Amino acid sequence: EKFDYVLNVGDEMDLGSQSRWAKGTKLEFAETLDEERKLGQEILYDLGTTDIVRSNHTDRIYQTLLKGAPSLIGLPELAYDKFMDFSSLGIRFHKRAYEFEKGWYLAHGDEGNMSKHAAITSLNLAKKWANSVVCGHSHRQGAVRHQTGLNGRYSTIWGIEAGHLMDMRKASYLKYNSADWNMGFTVLSFGKKGHQVELIPVNHDGSFTYNRRTYGA
Repeated sequence: EKFDYVLNVGDEMDLGSQSRWAKGTKLEFAETLDEERKLGQEILYDLGTTDIVRSNHTDRIYQTLLKGAPSLIGLPELAYDKFMDFSSLGIRFHKRAYEFEKGWYLAHGDEGNMSKHAAITSLNLAKKWANSVVCGHSHRQGAVRHQTGLNGRYSTIWGIEAGHLMDMRKASYLKYNSADWNMGFTVLSFGKKGHQVELIPVNHDGSFTYNRRTYGA
């Protein structure tokens, strides 16, 4: 399939060694950061990623510097987009919510309060910003329309949570590797008369069906 752009809602890197939970543990001294970065770069390149928005996990490098070595914050090579060398990958990095189509914003999802119900985190942001929002953060997948109007004239905004693409078996912090999350991704199509929202669920083995074709295992 060929898409005009491939958007990433953030948390493309876990940066677990930079987490506050890693402080004083073996993980903090694991020295795997460069290996993780190279793998992340390969995946983002293979996906044809065009745009990425900031997220709480990828903010961890800045937070580590802020709390432990604030004098290094001004070094450009330690800024996340430079650290990941996004320019060489042809990826645009957005430090704030990004309007990728008129009235449609890409965000991470931690800009407001998180709901335990799919699509409500994004819907609350959409209502707050009076624009449609696509986000992640909740690890859930869902889409909700919100309409307002009078006398038959109305406007619509969307709240969309894209789903996650992580291997939950590797999330050691999850008891029994279980959570009420939704693995998947979202495809948006825009035309002269409107748009189409497609939520694509991904199975636990990584397989999925899109446009009548099945991919993966």
